[in-house]
Amino acid sequence: MTLAYDPDNIFAKILRGAIPCVKVWEDDKTFAFMDVMPRADGHVLVISKAPGRNIFDLAPDALSDLILCVQKIARAVKAGTGADGVTIHQFNEPAGGQSVFHMHFHVIPRWEGVPLRPHGGAMAEAALLERDAVKIRAALD
Repeated sequence: MTLAYDPDNIFAKILRGAIPCVKVWEDDKTFAFMDVMPRADGHVLVISKAPGRNIFDLAPDALSDLILCVQKIARAVKAGTGADGVTIHQFNEPAGGQSVFHMHFHVIPRWEGVPLRPHGGAMAEAALLERDAVKIRAALD
């Protein structure tokens, strides 16, 4: 059973500008912004502008556009933060760990020997998110 997409989910509100975010990248099909509860400094969320709950119902062309953006952002996150690598997370439905029902990927910079902070942990200060976003944006140029 596929559940209906909720146009009032938090990411849809961010796309409409109803909720602020620290933007990293935007084109006509995708949007990337800093996670407000980062599991590591430089944690970015990449979302499709097309409506879709998750991988099960996002249109194939939108999914293709999204994964190409994820690759672009992952390269910039690694370069901009000086990370040793990145972890890419994508969750589907509550049993799979999904808590926001708009198709998205987490791009999380990783350093050897440094564990991730808890999922849904403390909110970061906007100034710290902007500091990391500046570095990542610079790596996109």
